[in-house]
Amino acid sequence: MSAATTVMPILATPLGIATLPDADRLNPALNELFAQRMAADQRPARNPLRFLGSDDLTEWPEAPVRRLVEGMAGAIHSLVGSVSVISEAQLRSCRFEMRAWFTVVRPNGSVPAASYPLTAWCATYCATAPALADDRADSGVVRLYESNLGTTFQDATNSVLRIPYSRSHYAWRPVAGQLIIFPASLTHEVALLRAAGDLVLVTARCRFVAPGQQGFSRW
Repeated sequence: MSAATTVMPILATPLGIATLPDADRLNPALNELFAQRMAADQRPARNPLRFLGSDDLTEWPEAPVRRLVEGMAGAIHSLVGSVSVISEAQLRSCRFEMRAWFTVVRPNGSVPAASYPLTAWCATYCATAPALADDRADSGVVRLYESNLGTTFQDATNSVLRIPYSRSHYAWRPVAGQLIIFPASLTHEVALLRAAGDLVLVTARCRFVAPGQQGFSRW
């Protein structure tokens, strides 16, 4: 006689996916601004296959950027409110801190793996996505690396677990107008881009500071 077993997920990782409603009008304006900033940048080129903007995008005064920052911040607040027990009033009382930059990945370029200290949430928005590559299904995807089970001994049973218990990484294919939100501690990267056009992304680091909270180091 076997005992009835209740199964529940633990140590789950939240991933939010959102679409900005006015992306069709917003993205051309953003791409034009990014092109202007790249043309005016006087820094020595470090990588001809990738341009990385400075992390002061949230301070840009242009209306398209203000709209993007507002939309990304709203999506982040929505995710945090849906996965946390914090009340809406408590969440709104927190000071929201955000730093962001744009990245242009050119054909055969990539973004190396990274995670962000002193940061709670990371958001990545896609302003331009090239057509899919016929020979590489993983061209330009954002890979999120699972680490919870990194020290687990694998046998014939736990190596074939069902989702959400399976041990696997996650790949998000950028779609113009969409953004993803995930814990900033997750190691992530942009895979080698094997497409004919550029991939344009905006990445944001975010955290919430509760009233009276101290000890946050300067970014």
